[in-house]
Amino acid sequence: MVEPFAVDVPDEVLDDLHERLARTRVPNQVDGAGWSQGTELGYLQDLLAYWRDEFDWRAQEARLNAFDQYRTEIEGQRIHFVHQRSPEPDALPLLISHGWPGSVVEFLDVIGPLTDPGAYGGDPADAFHVIAPSLPGFAFSGPTHEPGWHPRRIAGAYVRLMADLGYDRYGAQGGDWGSIVCACVADLDPAHVAGLHLNFITVPKPPDADVEDLTEDERRGLAAQSEWRTTGAGYQEIQGTKPQSLGYGLEDSPAGLAAWIVEKFGAWSDGAPLPEASFTRDQLLTNITTYWVTATATSSARIYYEMRQIGRGALPQEYVDVPTGIANFPGEVTRTPRAWVEHRYNVTHWTEHDRGGHFAAMQVPDLFVDDVRAFFRPLRG
Repeated sequence: MVEPFAVDVPDEVLDDLHERLARTRVPNQVDGAGWSQGTELGYLQDLLAYWRDEFDWRAQEARLNAFDQYRTEIEGQRIHFVHQRSPEPDALPLLISHGWPGSVVEFLDVIGPLTDPGAYGGDPADAFHVIAPSLPGFAFSGPTHEPGWHPRRIAGAYVRLMADLGYDRYGAQGGDWGSIVCACVADLDPAHVAGLHLNFITVPKPPDADVEDLTEDERRGLAAQSEWRTTGAGYQEIQGTKPQSLGYGLEDSPAGLAAWIVEKFGAWSDGAPLPEASFTRDQLLTNITTYWVTATATSSARIYYEMRQIGRGALPQEYVDVPTGIANFPGEVTRTPRAWVEHRYNVTHWTEHDRGGHFAAMQVPDLFVDDVRAFFRPLRG
């Protein structure tokens, strides 16, 4: 059963947060380390002070509640989702999925332009009905209570959600884990998915591919990705093997949670390593606070563990024949050559943007919206 939902965090949860922030104990930092060993001490102290003294959660809560939200239960798991219908009757339903360490907060600046383009200087013919779920275990979907919520199972739940909402033809869009989930949606439900748009894509090298055949830019992208796997992917090892141990610190310390998350928003954007080169403090803290008030830092990390348990079984099992659009942003952590992607997806749209990063909908909503509109325009049918 689908039930209306509104975000309403109890005052005592916010009071507890402020008390914990007032008692924060931070580690020392080696002189001159900067961001090389993780979140920089001085930056974090300034961010925590702002969180404690100036950040207004209630204002951000109101922004979330400006959109229509619901909860339902699928396979025993609570699923929260924004379901913002367009005023345009012929709008195309669009399932849009976030990843880690993001949330539906990433989409606050794109839901309006996607659902009501005419109100934002666009063409009403480009309108979408937006369905934006919180991944199981993330934020307002609440924690997971049983194993097995890997990307393909989540995709199956989303296919059922779209059917329950009465949509028999829809688009899918995703980044980070949402990219894998939506790719599986297209794989599982090709008869109903009009198109698949991804702003994060990684596939293995095809057996017959030769790196020497790639362009210089593509080879540089692969080298940067290899460097990132060596120096920037340690969080995957922890979350993929011992998320519960990590979770005790993240659930008990807002400073720890902020440091763990905010570094990714800096490192995975084209303003790296500084988070506020790409995002405002309010954007960063709204996302972080969403994790805190729902106590879902641990359960969100479990998706890495679940992925490791099932391996390739969590990915699309066949060539994805659904028309696929790829939006590449320069701050993204992966840069997969187009020919490699085409080995597994029916790529009909490929864009190289000059700004933006991993959290494109939040950082460069204008480019994100334009790319989504352009890709789906010939697919509306």
